[in-house]
Amino acid sequence: MPHPTPHADGADIAVSVQGVRKQFGDLVAVNELDIDIRAGEFFSMLGPSGSGKTTVLRMIAGFEEPSAGKILLHGADVTKSAPFDREVNTVFQDYALFPHLTIAENVAYGLKVRGVGKAERAARVTEALEQVQLGHLAERRPSQLSGGQRQRIALARALILRPKVLLLDEPLGALDKQLREQMQFELKQIQREVGITFVFVTHDQEEALTLSDRVAVFNGGKIEQVGSPREVYEFPQTEFVARFLGITNFLAGDAAQRILGVGTAHSVRPERVQLADPTAPAESGTVALPGSVIEAVYAGAHTRYLVETEGGVRFIAEKQNSHTPHLHPSISRGDTVSLRFARDHAVAVPSAAAVPAAA
Repeated sequence: MPHPTPHADGADIAVSVQGVRKQFGDLVAVNELDIDIRAGEFFSMLGPSGSGKTTVLRMIAGFEEPSAGKILLHGADVTKSAPFDREVNTVFQDYALFPHLTIAENVAYGLKVRGVGKAERAARVTEALEQVQLGHLAERRPSQLSGGQRQRIALARALILRPKVLLLDEPLGALDKQLREQMQFELKQIQREVGITFVFVTHDQEEALTLSDRVAVFNGGKIEQVGSPREVYEFPQTEFVARFLGITNFLAGDAAQRILGVGTAHSVRPERVQLADPTAPAESGTVALPGSVIEAVYAGAHTRYLVETEGGVRFIAEKQNSHTPHLHPSISRGDTVSLRFARDHAVAVPSAAAVPAAA
């Protein structure tokens, strides 16, 4: 087997997508895409529906063949290889467990197909179920498990085949919010323990930021930006990334000129914006804008405010509810406030060309 391709920073490359294009009739789903995914990392492909992320995952898995370009797995060109000839496995959103088999039999199925002996199968099933902390449920059927347990069984079934790369197609999408958040931590912990490259597809921004070593933000069949969660959130390179990853106050054109004194577009995250008493002096290096609270939304851990400045620019400010609980908020709709943020919290967005809004 070929050795992994070395990256410029010294990291081995598990997956290399080179100049890949995928076209369905007149529709270009993926356009001239280049990605290098490092061995052992948790890499997420994030984007709205129709952005091309799932198509890329399916091409890596071998379920779709590129119209142009090539795909390498650990240095070997697998562009035209069948799925079963690639050292990858896929976990789908619907889990695809066999209802008539026990959990142990579901997990062992791939090994049985490959002709692995009974004793070795049993040992590896035990190991895989312990990895996902479900060894005590080996004799149950899928219908007797919760959604989170079924998701972990699907993960164990994929891991038992010891793939070099594990592909995950929105595997947490069917779970409720609380269970989804719990599974995010468990999934990251499992990935660290097994050391396998995980390639994860999601449209959930928070999920991508929580799980990933690096994130590729997709839009319109192309990648807008690749970087660590902190990099893509704190330093968006395009307007699409700034707006898609969380909430932002995007200042461009006349608004940027009047408020910041610059002609370039800038992004200011709501958690960086404070609401102050209009009579209180502003600190040096702080932008202070008089305004009125248009809306106040209580969301448990934080309260979000929509403020319209005297110049007609609307800002979103977010305040953590870390104080002693009160029945009535200290700032309400209709209040006059001073909207403030540190000037260096306004981050320049290098490429702020207009992009289509996410569907």
